[in-house]
Amino acid sequence: MDLTIYLLVMTALLLLRVPVAFSMIAASMLYFYTNGNSAGLAIRSIVDGINSFPLLAVPLFIFVGAIANHLGIASRLFDFALASLPRVRGNLAYVNLTTSVGFSWISGSALADAAALSKVQVPQMIRQGYPYGFAAGLSASGSLLSTIMPPSIPAVLFAATASISTGALFAGSILPAFLMAGGLALYIFIWARKREGMEGTRFDVARFRWAGARVIGPLFTPVIILGGILGGIFTPTEGAGVAAAYMVLLGAFYRTLTLKVLIRSARETVVVTGGILLILGAANLMGQVLAREQVSRVLGKWLTELTDNPIVFLLVLNVILLLLGTFLEAPPVILVLVPVLMPIAAQFGIDPVHLGVVMILNLMIGSLTPPVGAVLFVVGSITRQPMGVVFRGVLPFLIPLVAVLLLLTVFPQIVTIVPDLLGL
Repeated sequence: MDLTIYLLVMTALLLLRVPVAFSMIAASMLYFYTNGNSAGLAIRSIVDGINSFPLLAVPLFIFVGAIANHLGIASRLFDFALASLPRVRGNLAYVNLTTSVGFSWISGSALADAAALSKVQVPQMIRQGYPYGFAAGLSASGSLLSTIMPPSIPAVLFAATASISTGALFAGSILPAFLMAGGLALYIFIWARKREGMEGTRFDVARFRWAGARVIGPLFTPVIILGGILGGIFTPTEGAGVAAAYMVLLGAFYRTLTLKVLIRSARETVVVTGGILLILGAANLMGQVLAREQVSRVLGKWLTELTDNPIVFLLVLNVILLLLGTFLEAPPVILVLVPVLMPIAAQFGIDPVHLGVVMILNLMIGSLTPPVGAVLFVVGSITRQPMGVVFRGVLPFLIPLVAVLLLLTVFPQIVTIVPDLLGL
């Protein structure tokens, strides 16, 4: 079997709605069998794909996000943001965005962010006269901050696959995440200026103190994670374990951690982690096929003949990744393409941390678009609206997100300055 037939088989399976991981495994096993290799070699490749210590951070960060969701951390952050921004025009929109920024330091997953915050934010905004499309679009777009701001689960996957420092990738993601938040805030400012009835209320000192006291504990979570990792106190995997333990202790302190909450959080972690690990193994197997077919060399030769400009290369890559992101989830694309793209990026002199941030943002923008649109599906399910309605609300917010993506593409210093300052 050659590469063309292999890709056709996998595409056919995907069109038949076979799950991505099983499509990859089935096509790869057929490739190995028809080329005279044993099934044992394929199975070993699958096992090797998940046998990695840094990947232990993935289930731990998922658990942190799941338990934070069930403990009502999102509601605490929302109350504090609302108490802090009472008189600002369009204040609930800024509160929505500020809450997403705060929760992004904890969850690491856009789906967890969208699920936790849509329950709180969208109904509140609708009650205050905000259109559903604007409220849902902002909640969906803001949830992408969780996949850029550390601790980002896609960043952990990228770093493990590319064999680069997770701490460096976390550090390089901080400024891009704040740029995304700034772009969304600018759109809110422009939108609110044209609307009547968007005025806030009087500042209440007592309410601010009450809400501030309730978020002191949760706000220590990113301090523990980033402070420990960037300070060299522990590895990202160890940091994830410390954060999970801290979240459990926080729930016990607040007396909201019940056995039911713990079991539900553990169950969600196992389900999500199981899916990711299956994709990890399948992607490693597919990587063996691509390596045998010398895809990296062929693609690298084609791209270097197309251009010798790294910015042009990244712009071409942006288009490819945006298209892939509309049809596929981020983990399989990262796990399959990173081994292929790393040597090509090295030929163009592109920093791997810069490549990682650009790649993750591309794929996450894709999660806001049909036909897959995982974030759209989550927000639509929680607010009981069709995916198409949510997507129409998201469309205006894609403008600042794509603008930030282009800025990061053209100016890599935005990504690399923090890791360079920290010596990572």
